[in-house]
Amino acid sequence: MALRETPPASDSSLVQIVDAALLLAQSRSGSWLACKPGCSQCCVGVFAINQLDATRLRNGLAELSLRDGERALRVRQRVADSVARLSSDFPGDPLTGLLDEHADGSEEFDAFANEELCPALDPESGACDLYSSRPMTCRVFGPPVRSEAGLGVCELCYRGTTAEEIAACEMVPDPDNLEFILVQELEERTGVRRKTIVAFALAR
Repeated sequence: MALRETPPASDSSLVQIVDAALLLAQSRSGSWLACKPGCSQCCVGVFAINQLDATRLRNGLAELSLRDGERALRVRQRVADSVARLSSDFPGDPLTGLLDEHADGSEEFDAFANEELCPALDPESGACDLYSSRPMTCRVFGPPVRSEAGLGVCELCYRGTTAEEIAACEMVPDPDNLEFILVQELEERTGVRRKTIVAFALAR
C-alpha cells in the first residue's frame, strides 16, 4: 500500500479557496452550469498537472485504499492499463512519468492521447473515484475562468447566454497565486520540477 506523502501545509488552504470560488461561480451560474455527477466529458483526454496535484492525487489514492480497498484496486488497474497504452508515445520519460520541459505546451502534447479516459474515472458510474483529491484543472473546469485567450468555459455550459452573462459568472480560483508558491515550495523540497499526467502520477 502506498504511503501518504507530505504536501505543503497550505495545500488544504488552497483547496478550500478554490472550492469556495467554485461554489460562488455555481451560485451565480444556476442552470447555465451543466456540470453534474455522471457528466464526464472533461475526463476524456490527458492534461498536464504539476507536482502538487500529483502529490494530492497519490495521497487521495492512499486514503481510498484504507476506506475501500476494492475500489482503490480498480483505480490502480485502470492506471496500469493507461500507462501501458500511453508509454510508447509519451512525450517525456515514461519511466519517471515526467513530461519534457515544454511538452505541455507543444504540438506533440496537444495531439497526445486525446481520447484517453482519466484512470480516476469510474467508467460505470461516470464519477471520479478521487474527486476530493482532484487536480486544480478539474476543480476549475466548467465555470468561466480567465486565461490569455479570454474567458474559457465548458462547451456544454452557458448555452444561449450573452458574453456579459458569462462574464458575470467568472470564477477567480486563486487570486493570491497561492498554488504557484506551494508548487515552488514542493519542488524545492523534492527536487522534482517537471509536470506529469494523472496516470503516471498515480503509477508511482
